[in-house]
Amino acid sequence: MKNILITGASAGFGKAIAEKLAVKGNRLIVTGRTKSKLDKVTQYINEETEATAISLVFDIQNLEACKKAIESIPPEYQPIDVLINNAGLALETKPIYEGDIVDWEQMINTNVKGLLYITRLISPQMVARKEGHIINIGSISSHEVYPGGNVYCATKHAVWALSQGMRLDLLPHGIKVTQVSPGAAETEFSIVRFKGNTQRASEVYEGFEPLCAEDVADTVEYVLSRPKHVCINEIHLTATAQYGGIIHRNK
Repeated sequence: MKNILITGASAGFGKAIAEKLAVKGNRLIVTGRTKSKLDKVTQYINEETEATAISLVFDIQNLEACKKAIESIPPEYQPIDVLINNAGLALETKPIYEGDIVDWEQMINTNVKGLLYITRLISPQMVARKEGHIINIGSISSHEVYPGGNVYCATKHAVWALSQGMRLDLLPHGIKVTQVSPGAAETEFSIVRFKGNTQRASEVYEGFEPLCAEDVADTVEYVLSRPKHVCINEIHLTATAQYGGIIHRNK
């Protein structure tokens, strides 16, 4: 039985992870900005599984909102045993000289600062107990850079560096840190990136079978299933048709 907090759990990887980890006895805290979507996730878990779930609706870019949300967690859902830093997004693929600074700030504030805010608020209780597991959802973009990926790739490179730094800082306290780094996966990711343009989004996945959210959820489940003395530091997973930034398309 674990208390598990998942950020960005209203859709995509986060939703799939929450549903995968909704096993007997687990208590899930799912967070995001859209109450209606989170309500559906918690309703499914509470009515269709043997787990229980609550939702926290707030913007992870806002430090004060993060503090208030974490402080509001009921005692029965504490302490947090597993923190899954999943919230993140990409916006557009413009070259650096045409980039929208508002888009840049949203990616940096969500993918890097939001991850830091939640980790800073949760990790002290893990240190006090000398137990816990932090899973950061990165990307192959933590290691690769592609045309138009500039700032998004930079934020995911930062997540990789932070994962390494967390692992070192938390090593004396017996806390695991894992980064899960997926390749191309067909979720709402590209729809968000292209701001609702479903045609552009669908073109990303043409000619090959991409990962799906459940593939990433399966990986997270595996990581959490390892015995206490085993820490998986990072897992890369891609579609069979992808290696690094190269995708073989059948057209």
